[in-house]
Amino acid sequence: MDRVTPGLWRNLGDRAPVWPGRHYPLGATWSPESTNFAVHAPRAEAVWVCVLDDEGGERRHQLTEQSLGIWHGAIPGIEAGARYGYRVDGPWEPAAGLRFNREKLLLDPFARAVSGGLTLDPAIYGFTLDRDGVQQRSDADSAPYVPKSVVVADDFDWGDDAAPRHRWRDTVVYEAHVVGMTKLHDRVPAELRGTYAGLGSPAVVDYLRDLGVTAIELLPVHQHVPEPALLERGLTNYWGYNSIGYFAPHGAYSASGDRGQQVREFKEMVRSFHAAGLEVILDVVYNHTAEAGPDGPTLSFRGFDDAVYTRVGPRPGASTDDAYWDVTGCGNTVDAAYPFALRMILDSLRYWVTEMHVDGFRFDLLSALTRVDHEVDMDCHLLTAIGQDPVLRHVKLIAEPWDASMDGYAVGKCPPPWVEWNDQYRDEIRDFWRGRSAGIRTVATRLAGSSDLYADDGRSAYASVNFVTAHDGFTVRDLVTYEHKRNEANGENNRDGTDNNRSWNHGVEGETEDADVRALRRRQAANLMATLCLSTGVPMITAGDERGRTQRGNNNAYCLDDETSWIDWRPDDAWLDVYEVTKTALRLRRDHPALRQRHWLAGRPAIHGGPKDLAWLHPSGREMTADDWHDAGMTAVGMFVSGAPLRSPGPRGEQQVDDSFMMWFNSGAEPVTLTLPENDWVQQGEVALTTDSALDQGSPVKAGDTLTLGPRSVLVLRGT
Repeated sequence: MDRVTPGLWRNLGDRAPVWPGRHYPLGATWSPESTNFAVHAPRAEAVWVCVLDDEGGERRHQLTEQSLGIWHGAIPGIEAGARYGYRVDGPWEPAAGLRFNREKLLLDPFARAVSGGLTLDPAIYGFTLDRDGVQQRSDADSAPYVPKSVVVADDFDWGDDAAPRHRWRDTVVYEAHVVGMTKLHDRVPAELRGTYAGLGSPAVVDYLRDLGVTAIELLPVHQHVPEPALLERGLTNYWGYNSIGYFAPHGAYSASGDRGQQVREFKEMVRSFHAAGLEVILDVVYNHTAEAGPDGPTLSFRGFDDAVYTRVGPRPGASTDDAYWDVTGCGNTVDAAYPFALRMILDSLRYWVTEMHVDGFRFDLLSALTRVDHEVDMDCHLLTAIGQDPVLRHVKLIAEPWDASMDGYAVGKCPPPWVEWNDQYRDEIRDFWRGRSAGIRTVATRLAGSSDLYADDGRSAYASVNFVTAHDGFTVRDLVTYEHKRNEANGENNRDGTDNNRSWNHGVEGETEDADVRALRRRQAANLMATLCLSTGVPMITAGDERGRTQRGNNNAYCLDDETSWIDWRPDDAWLDVYEVTKTALRLRRDHPALRQRHWLAGRPAIHGGPKDLAWLHPSGREMTADDWHDAGMTAVGMFVSGAPLRSPGPRGEQQVDDSFMMWFNSGAEPVTLTLPENDWVQQGEVALTTDSALDQGSPVKAGDTLTLGPRSVLVLRGT
């Protein structure tokens, strides 16, 4: 084998031994005897495996075997941890999706680990522009500037690891970032902060378990790179929604190194969460790749065969023949209808379940992947294949049911077993607590599980993933502190990020020393968190919202890997009262099946002669009338949920009996007098949770009592 320097590799002959190997599995498969390489490039004319040393030297091995469009070969003497890439030669016909350029070192699309990052340099692009602005193939070697694939030996012992497998109705999701969760955590060892090891440490795992969540949903951990435009501004893609390696845990999140150690570290993190009864869900970005549009870099997929992975060619309104069809807003759209792109997605999903032991996935911009021709089709190949797959159909599947186009909005339209991010819940709950609601009736629908969206197609009440904030947008604290975004640090003159925040600053924009305003904001934050945790559906909490995390008004901090995005764990400014309300609400939800039922609450008795399973009450104590529901000035409503008995049977088919609950929500500026209804079902109880400081948790109540609920407050009464 010849050691060559970048830029000279093509001048040397091919004298390295390459055995025929096999065309499966794809990627690099290590054994003590040899490493098998297999990569899909059906229209390529020549393919080389290039093994790199730490000094920048490169050994190339030409693959001569091709089976079913896959180039393959086995190379002896390569150790686990070795860095490699591919060089691929073939025609340069961008209009046909052919952008072959052997001067570009390519990441293996099936690499199990990736070493290094992306350095901004003209060589990362597959083209240069001539004097007429037309792209011509570039002859600059990209190897020094691009991340490298890594050969991984799979020798991890999972021991007795077992997935917790929480039912959807018992699930509480916590959306978090590997770095942001741990970077400032004083009880995580300094050398582990911002890493998988830090995230799986006892300080974090115990915190989540004690809070009452059942699953951590990680912002993208697939290998990703920042967009060149961000690198030019000295920023990065902190959130990670710019994937380039769908089988590789992001190397920069590893405390132990990126030469395959990140795979072991990720597995150890998952094992730690499982031991504590917590599931691990990955936010996955299969809808586009980091290579962006036709002016983007050549890093992997584009160099093997652009048209295999992305939609390339004419589209309505395109100005050039090689325009990319883009409904993601990121320059390209992965063509999940193409057989090999579909195979890559499915193989990736199965790998993360079977080899990495993750428990589910949240699909970013799912609608983009369901396109048949140009239309969203929920009977598409991808969803059909996942629904039939014996591995994937049993894991948690969460849809972000929209994309960046006008026609991609599909909330309420995903088929079983999918559950969905419900942005209508987010918007209407925000509006209710800021006093801009369209009416009590729409709020009640969201509190009860959004049956208008999910009941008509046979899905259960947990089909709605409820959230009031997510990684994009204001945090809960900022939602009650700012009415206008403050995104100047992003370098786009505050043009990025939504202006539709549905927020309220309570009279002062930004942080203030006014004690009354501060107290009201904390109560409103507690109201939002309590409402979220007690609504029918699956609650999703954004990391740090339960303790008052702020981004100082930035509602699009995707590019800020700094204190703006990290959780501040110091107690000084933590909203611990909000934390206690959140923890109490989640404990009530966990302990009482009446608050997390699988069946829809029907507004009628579960058994003959029993109470209604759900009743909506006017503050006077009577049930709501049609006039009440259409009273635009009404700001308070009571929600009675009966536990005697539940509509859902127990695990052996037995009738379940639980406490009953009366929940009151007052978003108005004035106190409300509540008359507790007198009935045969609930005679007495206690205050189980309240955000009204004038009421004491644990105080006894009985039927017929009159209570005063303060302005902008939640009250939960538990029947005993």
